Order: sequence, then structure tokens, then C-alpha cells
Amino acid sequence: MKQSRRMSLIEAATNVAVGYVLAVVTQIAVFPWFGIEATLDEHLAIGIAFVGVSLARGYLFRRLFERLGKRSSGGDTSMYESSKGS
Repeated sequence: MKQSRRMSLIEAATNVAVGYVLAVVTQIAVFPWFGIEATLDEHLAIGIAFVGVSLARGYLFRRLFERLGKRSSGGDTSMYESSKGS
């Protein structure tokens, strides 16, 4: 099954959004164990600092594995697909 670039981006964005919420909740629970005090705004800022990196990482790895899958299953034809008529 092939996944479009748009769906790759939607999947990665969903993964990042869920991860962001879990990270903030985890920070709120774990930081006090280490004597780190942070306001909710600080927790949100810490989490958002990693959102762009996480989104890019998820998208790029998805595209990389999509490309590797094409190569292992008969060749990469992506440069030819755009020139084909529909």
C-alpha cells in the first residue's frame, strides 16, 4: 500500500500532537521528582520547542522508508510518475 505525501504529513502531525500532549503531562508529573519547578506556560514552551523537529523527523523518515520500499520492490519510479499522463 502506498501512502501519499499528504497522508504522510497528516500521520506525522497527528503523532507529534499526541506526543506533545503526553510530553507535557509527563513533564508535569516527572519534573518535581528531580526538583525542577516549571509553570504550565514553561511546560508548554518546552514541549513546543521540539514540535517542529519531531514533525520533520517523522515526515522525513516516513518518506525515506517509502522510497526504500520502492527500491526493494522493483525500483524507484518516482521521477517517471510525474511525466506519465493520467
